[in-house]
Amino acid sequence: MSVNNVEAPFPGTILQILVNVGDTVKEDEEVVVIEAMKMENPIAAPSDGRVKEIKVKVREEVKTGQILIILE
Repeated sequence: MSVNNVEAPFPGTILQILVNVGDTVKEDEEVVVIEAMKMENPIAAPSDGRVKEIKVKVREEVKTGQILIILE
């Protein structure tokens, strides 16, 4: 299996993490919610996979391109 990264498409604050390590996710399944400009923005998995590592915590500020979740 290849490793895929779920990255922040823009800067913001992590509001929710919708998965846990070990969970299986499908492509386009929402995995994280980021607040940016007072809007809640769901971030989806780029491909099917299993959550290998969660690199952020709720209320953490993130930058564009920052890795949020690693899938395998």
